[in-house]
Amino acid sequence: MLDRLLIFCALSLACQAALATTIYKSTNADGVVSFSDRPTPGASVVVFRDRMVEHIERQVRLDVRKDDGVHSLYVRNDLYAPVEVELRLSGLKNVLGVPGSATTLRRTVPARSHERLLVLSPRQPGQPMLYSAKLNATLGSPVGQALAYKYPLPWVGGPFRLTQGPGGKYSHTDPKGRYAMDIAMPEGTPIIAARGGTVIKVENSQSGRGSNPSGNFVRILHDDGTMGVYLHLMRGSVVVREGQKVSVGSALGRSGNTGNSTGPHLHFVVQRNVGQELVSIPYEFNQPIQSLPNFAVGGN
Repeated sequence: MLDRLLIFCALSLACQAALATTIYKSTNADGVVSFSDRPTPGASVVVFRDRMVEHIERQVRLDVRKDDGVHSLYVRNDLYAPVEVELRLSGLKNVLGVPGSATTLRRTVPARSHERLLVLSPRQPGQPMLYSAKLNATLGSPVGQALAYKYPLPWVGGPFRLTQGPGGKYSHTDPKGRYAMDIAMPEGTPIIAARGGTVIKVENSQSGRGSNPSGNFVRILHDDGTMGVYLHLMRGSVVVREGQKVSVGSALGRSGNTGNSTGPHLHFVVQRNVGQELVSIPYEFNQPIQSLPNFAVGGN
């Protein structure tokens, strides 16, 4: 039954992608910027180029404790979400404690925890051990299955137009964003949670393009292990904090035009960990979003 539902979701999203329109941006003599699905003299095409980059290495890191020649390798996870870690060992000399002949160890580390992965000791006591250790981490747990859910619209106001859907030619082509949706809307539009969960990552200080292509964003972990991400928010507008519980309709922030964005819009994507890889998955809104708004940048 769930397989059929996922197929239906994928087909539905493909239809939405086909309906996504080109949006044109124009500026009148008074300097007011407006958007339309019809080209006018001097209008330019609005292109949304989204690329997600999240750095969690400061919140998930390797901790090596040395005591009398013995090295205990721990992972510290300061995030409010589980992470799947992969520890790679190389250049081993005079080392005991590596399980079998394996030099790669994978484990899911719970949220806000500090777990020991290995204890290494010298094969020849009194002689130094030589090895290199590299830790990779992926948000979320690969265990579990996404539950069927139709997402309420994650904003207040509208109606707004879908400008790039799943598989969009501009940017929705990589695994992390393939099933994302871009919705054009005025900067400052209230953004709300479309599903309850725990806030696990936020960015709130970026202006303009900044250093992060995602701009300001909120990432929420849902009960089934999936994550909803709300991108390109207005600087200083995020009103939630990491670790906070939110429910459907909770205020998150306001839409903006930050990061790798060339027009005011909300980029909304649902992701899950499928095994050392964070990928987007198909989802549906609980109502159509095809009506074109009539707005100016900075409008209410």
